[in-house]
Amino acid sequence: MGLEAEIARLSQELGEALLARGWLAATAESCTGGGVATAITDIAGSSGWFDRGFVTYTNEAKQQMLGVSIDNLLRHGAVSEAVVLEMARGALARSDAGISVAISGIAGPGGGSDDKPVGTIWFAWADKSGRQHSLLARFDGDRRQVRQQAVRQALSGLLALLK
Repeated sequence: MGLEAEIARLSQELGEALLARGWLAATAESCTGGGVATAITDIAGSSGWFDRGFVTYTNEAKQQMLGVSIDNLLRHGAVSEAVVLEMARGALARSDAGISVAISGIAGPGGGSDDKPVGTIWFAWADKSGRQHSLLARFDGDRRQVRQQAVRQALSGLLALLK
């Protein structure tokens, strides 16, 4: 199955799982630029399970829209576990969602470093029962491929937290 078909399948499954639980989802995206929200809302009926998406590309947007602390941004950088966990919690706090995903990474082709090469993506998922999970991934490929793999991982993680 191609990546696009897999993303569509995961989005459909996510919608069914959220409907079954009676929850809405929210996204807090940086490097994917709204790609997860797009994948979810590509499914007809998604207004029944998707509340909102935050595209917080700059550090200022992460602070203003999601309440990410300047301290974490300065100490760890935007592409860090501390920041994505704050983003995921911030998306929950600023929405009617029961579950959220946050993504921050380096899609490339520039912007990488020895510590955080291109393809480095941090994810965090949180739900209103207080569960949260984070993951560091490193994806290969060009900018589009890295972003698509990140969308797939974000959706998979939402499904995993729901189960």
